[in-house]
Amino acid sequence: MRRRDFGKASLGVMASSLLVNSAGGANVFAGNDFPEVPGLTEYVARFVATTKYEEIPAGVIELGKKSILDGLGLALAGSRARTGALSRQYLEKTGVSEGRATIIGSSKKTSARFAAFVNGVSIHADDFDDTQLSAAKDRVYGLLVHPTVPVLPAIFALAEGKNISGREFMLAYHLGVEVECKIAEAISPRHYQDGFHSTGTCGPFGSAAACARLLRFEPSKILNAFGLVASQSGGLRENFGTMTKPFQAGRAAESGVASADLVALGWTAAVQILEAERGFFHAFGGSYEPEAIMNRLGKPWTFASPGISLKPYPSGSLTHPAMTELARLIQADNLQAAQVEKVDVGANHNMTTTLLHHQPKTGLEAKFSMEFCLAILLLERKAGLSEFSDKVVQRTDVQQMIRRINFYVDPEAESAGYDKMTSLLKIHLKDGRVIAGRADFGTGSPANPMTFDEAAEKFRGCAEFAGWPRVKTEKIVAFVKGLDSAPDVSALSPLLSAEEG
Repeated sequence: MRRRDFGKASLGVMASSLLVNSAGGANVFAGNDFPEVPGLTEYVARFVATTKYEEIPAGVIELGKKSILDGLGLALAGSRARTGALSRQYLEKTGVSEGRATIIGSSKKTSARFAAFVNGVSIHADDFDDTQLSAAKDRVYGLLVHPTVPVLPAIFALAEGKNISGREFMLAYHLGVEVECKIAEAISPRHYQDGFHSTGTCGPFGSAAACARLLRFEPSKILNAFGLVASQSGGLRENFGTMTKPFQAGRAAESGVASADLVALGWTAAVQILEAERGFFHAFGGSYEPEAIMNRLGKPWTFASPGISLKPYPSGSLTHPAMTELARLIQADNLQAAQVEKVDVGANHNMTTTLLHHQPKTGLEAKFSMEFCLAILLLERKAGLSEFSDKVVQRTDVQQMIRRINFYVDPEAESAGYDKMTSLLKIHLKDGRVIAGRADFGTGSPANPMTFDEAAEKFRGCAEFAGWPRVKTEKIVAFVKGLDSAPDVSALSPLLSAEEG
């Protein structure tokens, strides 16, 4: 089955197949054209086990540094979110608040598994972390996986106290990101469209791959880690705009660590978990495109093409082209909120259904509300971490402006393909003028990328939001910039830990 057929089969091959009785009385599938690709999981495992640091292009390494720095900053900022406090309370309540793995933004330590969970929740708490782009028009741009959050907290936790060099760390990171991204690209679009949160479902494979490489697993152990982590995949889009969305990302990071730890002790699992008829691709998507993953890992690296985007705003990535364009128009025309009668913003239907909170009442809902994101830019000329709060969202002037934003499906945006986030703006002013704009991509995308210095400025903003000491902030930036020459990544731990007391 090819990608062009997936959209027509909303329930996938599994739903269109009819159960019939064979002569022997056993159930078999009639007309089942699920791809038969023996050895797919083994191919992925060997890629993880055998790829060398030197095989990763220098440009990809530098792109990875930006995302790693971005993730660390978001872990600091997210540690101040309500989910951060609740996660730390949970660890204390369950008696797992001892260990050597750092809970970023605090003075606490725990086991590697639970540090990966808490730090993963924090990285995703503000929905400000990087996003995988799509290579095909039937995919939803920016909505495959958030690649750093399942991988970075897992290997950061595992690496503490083990003399892991910066190169070893980055190799594991890039292998994990590559695996999860290619899996997300290959699975039928029905997976996401019908409600799965792919960071929570595909992300665990990235975490397991990265942990397995850091622990120097041979291919047979990596196969078992994949089989085990697949049974922990989970996440639903209905939870977007709630605390459970970052929970799903944190669980993706945690499950890779837990799987690697168990396999290191001798735990076993199915070794053909991706391609099997009762395996991941079939159960979670109905089908998949083998050509998107088989013999494609690192050819090219996802960081190189189609790329990974850093977010300029702490909201769903689908809001960013419209926000980028509105910010430009506000600056160019010196627009004031009082001048605006209404704003029409047209997009494709995947954007309108994903940005599902059209009348948000909380900061979390506002992250998935095109109406809020444009309203707050008009009112404040900024949309940072402080703006996405319950108090701001519930302001009378904000709610009134939200009602002036008309977010709708536009045929032009729909025909542009889901690999873009085409956003068509028409700002109707009270004096009768109409100011129009269009954007397919936002700031931070490969089409308009952030430099390392710009990513560092975003990091500094996150650190400042967390109340982090400036001295530590600058040391973290310098450390990540020179990560390839670092003898031991554990040197980052005290820089990301709060003082006792």
